[in-house]
Amino acid sequence: MKAALANLEAACAGTENLMVPILEAVRAYATLGEICGSMRGVFGEYNPPTVI
Repeated sequence: MKAALANLEAACAGTENLMVPILEAVRAYATLGEICGSMRGVFGEYNPPTVI
């Protein structure tokens, strides 16, 4: 499972399609939180701008 998540992080850092690494992680029994955490580590978290 750790290898699948590492592969997902590498794909997020590049330009390839993310669906294949996400499905590999799911097949390796990674949880949704683990998958999102790997992606969040590369992309960061969205914070909408505050407009007053």
